[in-house]
Amino acid sequence: MNTIYGIRSILEAIKSKINIDKVWLLKGQKNGLSLNLENELKKNNISYSFVPIERLERFKFKNHQGAVASISPIIFDNLEDVILKNISKKINPIYLVLENITDMRNIGAIIRSASATGVTNIILPKTESGRINDDTVKTSSGAIFSVSISKVDHIKDAIFLLKSKNIEIISITEKANNTIYETELKKPLAIVMGSEKKGISKSVIKMSDKSAKLPMKGKISSLNVSVACATVLYEIIRQREFS
Repeated sequence: MNTIYGIRSILEAIKSKINIDKVWLLKGQKNGLSLNLENELKKNNISYSFVPIERLERFKFKNHQGAVASISPIIFDNLEDVILKNISKKINPIYLVLENITDMRNIGAIIRSASATGVTNIILPKTESGRINDDTVKTSSGAIFSVSISKVDHIKDAIFLLKSKNIEIISITEKANNTIYETELKKPLAIVMGSEKKGISKSVIKMSDKSAKLPMKGKISSLNVSVACATVLYEIIRQREFS
């Protein structure tokens, strides 16, 4: 992933509309230039976080000035625009909402499966999510360039928006009573997947219209999230096209 070092360089990148994915700022730095950058990040809705000097030490051979930015290899789509476009085209959509998934290779594998199964849009949070980088691109086998991907401030905001457009929300969780094979998947829907460690937050499950699980018959109690996601997506295809 391309990286930009230095406050002035990042300010210039923002001015030039470079697709900045995330900015790390030195904690406690409050001079005029750093405050100007912080204001520009807020104004342009760019994700950023404050970190200690140790976090920036790996850039010690660069004149980072207490600020480092990463550039995403893709351009993210506005979620509301995507939804309205699909409504106008009368598409029966599949949205894929990823919560707390931080492994870039898992995200890449999910994107590859999403491309193969015709997923309409993948939704990622700006925080608590792995950033799209070279590993993601490689693991997706280039599929990342053929799938619409959106980033939102909060997953809950995305769910509220989807529900307002009559998109059914289904959370995939082992706590569900019904399996995906007992769940109707033919309607316009959004599938929520969580990480193997954290899963899906209780508040998101509560907001969902339904929950479903994958049946586990062996001694292993869970699947890698990218494998689980592919299984769910192909069940959607089976129901919509072969039943």
